[in-house]
Amino acid sequence: MTVTKKLGRPRGFDEDEALLAAMHTFWAKGYDGTSMKDLTSAMGISGPSLYSAFGDKRELYLKTIDRYADVDGCAPIVAFESEPDIAKAVRGFLESVIRYSTAEHGGAKGCFLASCVSTSVGEIEGVAERMEEAIAITDKRLAARFDAEKALGTLPQDFPSEARAMLMHDMRQGYVFRTRAGWDADVLLRDIDDRVGMILQT
Repeated sequence: MTVTKKLGRPRGFDEDEALLAAMHTFWAKGYDGTSMKDLTSAMGISGPSLYSAFGDKRELYLKTIDRYADVDGCAPIVAFESEPDIAKAVRGFLESVIRYSTAEHGGAKGCFLASCVSTSVGEIEGVAERMEEAIAITDKRLAARFDAEKALGTLPQDFPSEARAMLMHDMRQGYVFRTRAGWDADVLLRDIDDRVGMILQT
């Protein structure tokens, strides 16, 4: 006797697009301010489809954090890692942060982690661990680039890689805060040469 396994019905929506729509909704309204109706409307799916694909509201929120950290949050770091000249790399990082933060993302500005997710640390299980991991990974990647320059001899051996990595990360969050307050890219770019000098000062 042959048993035929019944295949589930394929989902009639793009999961990544739906996840992005959910992220933008949380970003604009915050976790507490976002209702399930808001989510299903933005994602273009029914409640049962949402639960089937993503779980409940908390699980969906955590998935949007993971999605952002894996893709969107990396753009400035990629700019920093891909430019051979270290001064241009630092400048590219800061410019990428400013341009990305001042762009509109579904009605929200800045960084999803800083603008939305950070406000739910301690309130929603699983968020604090993700924030801690995202910060640690960013600091490590930035410091690794400085260490590579030290190995090449373009930075002195006593250059404080970890401290400057943290400074860059803090500058990034400062730019995000200012864009949330309404500052535009042209204003933020005015002193970028001074910021690069601060980071690379030996």
